[in-house]
Amino acid sequence: MKAFKTELKLNNSQRTMMAKHAGVARHAYNWGLAACIEAHKNGEKRPTAIDLHKCLVAEVKSANPWYYEVSKCSPQQALRDLDKAFKNFFTVQGRGFPRFKKKGRNDSFYLEGSIKISGNRIKLPRIGWVKTYEKHLPPILVKKTSNVTISLKAGRWFISLKVDVDPRPIEHPHGCVGVDLGVKTLATLSDGKTFPAVKAYRKAKRKIARLQRSVSRKVKGSNNRKKAVRKLQKAHHRVACIRNDATHKLTTYLAKNHSEVVIEDLNVSGMMKNHRLAQAIADGGFYEFRRQLEYKCQWYGSLLTVVDRFYPSSKTCSHCGHIHKELKLRDRTFICPNCGFLLDRDWNAAINLQKAGSSPVSACGASKSAICLGGSDAQKQEKNAPLRTVQLGLDLSNFG
Repeated sequence: MKAFKTELKLNNSQRTMMAKHAGVARHAYNWGLAACIEAHKNGEKRPTAIDLHKCLVAEVKSANPWYYEVSKCSPQQALRDLDKAFKNFFTVQGRGFPRFKKKGRNDSFYLEGSIKISGNRIKLPRIGWVKTYEKHLPPILVKKTSNVTISLKAGRWFISLKVDVDPRPIEHPHGCVGVDLGVKTLATLSDGKTFPAVKAYRKAKRKIARLQRSVSRKVKGSNNRKKAVRKLQKAHHRVACIRNDATHKLTTYLAKNHSEVVIEDLNVSGMMKNHRLAQAIADGGFYEFRRQLEYKCQWYGSLLTVVDRFYPSSKTCSHCGHIHKELKLRDRTFICPNCGFLLDRDWNAAINLQKAGSSPVSACGASKSAICLGGSDAQKQEKNAPLRTVQLGLDLSNFG
């Protein structure tokens, strides 16, 4: 399953229809949540999505005729999402109780039925033909698309389409590679390549702070406050796009060019408790890096190996295997007290991760787990080669 997401190019009437669909979906979700809470107070069993939809058709639609102005799929899917939210609350650890939706926050709706694609246009039920900013939509979407999800982000409407695609493994030019994530350098590979961190939030922090002060000075409910909030949303959306773009390019490069990728099982939530590094860690997007790498390795037929988080990759000498227990976080160059081996700290850790992944038994007792099958034997990397910085070529012209 692959998803394709792009921005829609809408006129005023189409924007109004989008807002109506999102409003109906939000109203149905909030009504269903209130009905479930009332049933719990009365000691009754929680109604399912089917029960809620029957009651919605019998009672709510007749009292609110604007329900008939939009597709019936929007409120139906909203009730299914509510049912799924309750199931996650009872079964998935860490999921909170479903909350009421508010206008302007994560507005979205679902459509299915007769969906047609021609060139850069998409025909949607009850809305009609809408344009996208793409020159041509992928041909695979033409015959396999039956449902879409439309969402609002920072005043811009996006459409997401899902298609079933069989994974096709490709030949990888390189073997096993170890990847060490960091703050100053986003990723250091065991072959000496480094990918600099884009630091999108750090660069935009002063502008975001100014926009936040502007919002706080406006009167609540005024049009000027809505305009200020929209500017703040655009600034945050731009930061998210830059970070996501860099992560996508890095994970695609690793999955396409290496038969095995070895990473650490980082405790990101625990690392975020260090308030001196929390902002930089969040700006790097470590969790999103692993999430993208997992499904992309399945796409391209490579092997993802996750080494145990307690494996001392940074403190182990990649030359003799000695563990330097006195190594501090401020020491950015690894100097082995046993053999005198000297190497960049992150590069040394990446080499140790590569060894832990390519060897049948993990070094120094490190445990590892394979996420997906595939890959070939690891290639030996030169330890004395100079570090090479790889620029991802970020195109920021579309994020303004």
